[in-house]
Amino acid sequence: MNCAFCTNPDVKKRTIIENDLAFAFPTNTPIVPGHILIVPKRHIQYYEAATPEEKVAIEELREKIKAASLKAFEAQGFNYAWNEEEIGGQSVPHFHLHIVPRKKGDAGIYQYEPREFLYRPGARAASPDEELFGVIESIRAAL
Repeated sequence: MNCAFCTNPDVKKRTIIENDLAFAFPTNTPIVPGHILIVPKRHIQYYEAATPEEKVAIEELREKIKAASLKAFEAQGFNYAWNEEEIGGQSVPHFHLHIVPRKKGDAGIYQYEPREFLYRPGARAASPDEELFGVIESIRAAL
């Protein structure tokens, strides 16, 4: 297996903290200083593939990294994200949670507007209730 997180010695050298099932390290292409990735030690591509214990381990590290980032970077807020599949922005097919500490004056988007951030710039009219209820029905039927 040729996974950047599993086999790259540079990633292992950058480990900040770890537990039995996950580890955290700074990305080498940060959005802002302090942009950290949390990765399960077992190679999985999707969050859903994580065991309940792995999910707890990831969350434990997220809480610790958040607390440390509040002190170390004077973070005033955070973005948490993961991507799935290439079309969704996943460049390494190993699940990883991004933790981006935010503060006034740093780079990036402050006002999170999904259409600007993800794919649909510009204004869009509000969807009519009929369309929204159709979405609700479709998802409920698939549950």
